[in-house]
Amino acid sequence: MARSSPATSPPAEASAKAGHYPLVTEFVSPLDCTVTSLLGGVPPLPLRNDAMPRTPNLLRLLADPPGRADRRSIGRSNAVAALVLKHPHSRNFGTAQLVRALWHSDPVVRMRAADALEKASTSKPAIISRFKSELLGLLSETSQQELRWHLALMLPRLPLTPGERRRSVPHLRRYLDDRSSIVKTCALQAIFELSKQDSSLRSEALDLLRAAARSGTAAMRARSRILLKKLESGL
Repeated sequence: MARSSPATSPPAEASAKAGHYPLVTEFVSPLDCTVTSLLGGVPPLPLRNDAMPRTPNLLRLLADPPGRADRRSIGRSNAVAALVLKHPHSRNFGTAQLVRALWHSDPVVRMRAADALEKASTSKPAIISRFKSELLGLLSETSQQELRWHLALMLPRLPLTPGERRRSVPHLRRYLDDRSSIVKTCALQAIFELSKQDSSLRSEALDLLRAAARSGTAAMRARSRILLKKLESGL
């Protein structure tokens, strides 16, 4: 699959600069973004208005202060998801700007952008539809684990053609060799979801889930057993 770039022509990872993003000058109250993690996490609490800066620039919300980058924290990604859900077509903090951030030079920004986009698409899958080509391209090329697991979860929410579904599966199979157990588990979930949309993928999905149920990580085994029951019973 050829590499793609978002419709708004995002900069490459090596050349993107935070200063290129415009500043929002109005205050927008965040929505209650309640998203349950694939692996059984607790939905996030509603975000307080006082947690939002008065000028919520998208990158300012996603980034950490210089020298304090922390990939273990989602930062304000819940707030960003809320803003995008409320104003998806905004020039300042809409979906296109969030997709651009997936190519940012800072891996923390990329990670949180993916987290926010996945959460927003959980509530409203159509929000990512027009960025299908860009997300499919990134699915095939990224090696960052946080992007991989969020892209795997978003993939079945895209309006894929039968050919696009089939071409996506090899990338998800490659994710099963990732060092991250979360990436592997999310890839299995995506393969299961795609097989529900396309019966020609069912046999491959069953084989992969059965193998993971036998020899995968603890999270993979637990998830595979649940998904196998659903797939074998036709759910």
